[in-house]
Amino acid sequence: MSQPAVGRILRLDNAIRPYAWGSPTVIPTLLDQPPTGEPAAELWVGAHPGEPSRWVDDPRRPGLDELIAAAPLELLGARTVEQFGPQLPFLLKLLAADKCLSLQVHPNAEQAREGFALEQERGIPPAAPERNYSDPHHKPELLCALTDFEALCGFRPLEQTLALLDTLIGRGAHELAMYRDLIAAPDGLRAAFTTRRTLPGPARAELVAAVVTACQGEVSAAGPWSGPARASLLAAADFPGDVGVAVALLLNYVRLEPGQAIFLGAGNVHAYLRGVCVEILANSDNVLRCGLTPKHIDVPELLRIARLEPLAHPLSPVSVVSASESVYPVPVPDFELTVLTPAAGVVQLEGDRPWLLIATQGSVTVGQASGLAAAAVPVAQGHAVFIAAGADPVEVSGTGRAHVASVGPRI
Repeated sequence: MSQPAVGRILRLDNAIRPYAWGSPTVIPTLLDQPPTGEPAAELWVGAHPGEPSRWVDDPRRPGLDELIAAAPLELLGARTVEQFGPQLPFLLKLLAADKCLSLQVHPNAEQAREGFALEQERGIPPAAPERNYSDPHHKPELLCALTDFEALCGFRPLEQTLALLDTLIGRGAHELAMYRDLIAAPDGLRAAFTTRRTLPGPARAELVAAVVTACQGEVSAAGPWSGPARASLLAAADFPGDVGVAVALLLNYVRLEPGQAIFLGAGNVHAYLRGVCVEILANSDNVLRCGLTPKHIDVPELLRIARLEPLAHPLSPVSVVSASESVYPVPVPDFELTVLTPAAGVVQLEGDRPWLLIATQGSVTVGQASGLAAAAVPVAQGHAVFIAAGADPVEVSGTGRAHVASVGPRI
């Protein structure tokens, strides 16, 4: 059987990761597939070697990583290869959370290189539970909500956290008084975060129980801090007794509406709680966990990596280019996310860089805008294509909505 030549627009088959926190229904329904009853947490679209997308029109079903390795300049374009080497530097995900993900933080590029090299030198096996760094790359992320989405993102401004703690202390959580005093002192955020993460078992259990009771009271009364209280109650329901229930009180609680986004840069302590989103991230797996997990927590390394400073404005900006195109700028060159609604007007994607496109509502069509055109490729809801770099732009049309990823525009 002859094998098809690699073209500009490659239809992809994308793997679903069955993490325990995932919804069993959202992603299968989006793909028009029957649920299996198992959790379907993340749909991975990209060339990550751990779970690459597969080219469906080649009978061999090669991975996108394999195709790029064989022809990096042809598929990525010269400017991407010059900046990032012969690899796709980003990964696109569809994520559906029915339970809390772990509290976590990601390293910057220098920290990742140093941490990975040190663990390699120590001979720590790649799959060892105590391993912190699976690769030498940073892992900034952007989350764009498809539904109402609840998350924790960065440390709340201190005066607001003091007001929250005062409210919960007033509702009977007297165990929080010492943390209130710590936060009010110089470098108090570091002291409070470190103390909560290193509490012995009995004190941890007492603190978590007191926080849960006080948060229940705040939510029942629809008090001014019922949002953050709800976040801690969700965490307590999913991870009973975990000190992350108390750590969550230090973080910004955000409830995103569809189309809103948060950027999670290096050192940002965060957790996803509930909802469906598109996530774009650098092509890395490096995660240091802070709580809400049974997995390994390396407290000294966590304290070295985490940015223990307030984040006053957790929401990420969006730039409306036109009625059919909105872009989410980020402070890293590895990726950029664009949302297209081509019913408001056909959108052209530049030909000088590669693109990943996933249809997130309805269907769209991707075709060559000029020159020798391959047949237009329809993309059904939940499905994705890779668009190789080339001399000409491609056009996206149709009545649906698509989320589109590429490298930053000014690399």
